[in-house]
Amino acid sequence: MVSTCHSERPSLIDIGVNLTNSRFDKDRAEVIAKAQAAGVAYQIVTGTNAQESQAAFELSQKYSGLFATAGCHPHDSQRMTDEDFAQIESLLTHDTVVAVGECGLDFNRNFSPPEIQQQVFRQHLKLACDIQKPLFLHERDATETMLTILSDYHNRLPAAVIHCFTANQKALESYLDFGLYIGITGWVCDERRGQELASIVHLIPDNRLMLETDAPYLIPRDLTPKPKSNRNLPQYLPHIAQQLARLRGQSFETLAALTQKNSMEFFNLKPKTS
Repeated sequence: MVSTCHSERPSLIDIGVNLTNSRFDKDRAEVIAKAQAAGVAYQIVTGTNAQESQAAFELSQKYSGLFATAGCHPHDSQRMTDEDFAQIESLLTHDTVVAVGECGLDFNRNFSPPEIQQQVFRQHLKLACDIQKPLFLHERDATETMLTILSDYHNRLPAAVIHCFTANQKALESYLDFGLYIGITGWVCDERRGQELASIVHLIPDNRLMLETDAPYLIPRDLTPKPKSNRNLPQYLPHIAQQLARLRGQSFETLAALTQKNSMEFFNLKPKTS
């Protein structure tokens, strides 16, 4: 069990934080420390390409309580080389690199052609099946294609989470029927864009729910007082958890405990000894 940090409240796990982003270059250590002081016991640093995955791994080696993922975001699919993928494979041999990804499909912007996105996504799925590490998935405007491709690997597929889920009830039910976990961000704190998601989060079973900030993106819009910067921070995860608990009709303590348990088991997290 993860110990509570500076509070009697249960500690939280941020399953998706982009700490390698340049917006953290000036105060990364302070950001990590403030999150831990706020009760965020573990942070999983997202790898979005070979270089960022390497940087995420290095952070997981430097700071206690940090872990990493390794993969290629669909936006970067057309730039991924064989050497890049070999580096991702190598990173995933380390204990602190706990998931394959971020990988998946994004047909909203198509920064990489859809056919290349699908090809690279399949490479990640095969790798995850071979090494049996969980999948950290990105999907936007591509639910049907995502499910079709996932179904091709269903018999060998490890646990998988749709990170930063923001879609509709139909997509949510489809992913839950497939057995996926759901990562929820401060999107539920957005009175403009997040109302549909806020209305359906109660449908997520207790054993499939996880929390994330996706910092520095998606700052909760209802923070009071409103921060001077629009940079999201992992220390805001308790605020997201409080809002999500309210929407689900649960106490903060209940939500924290169940999401902590889910994240620990999903990523096979073990407390660091040094």
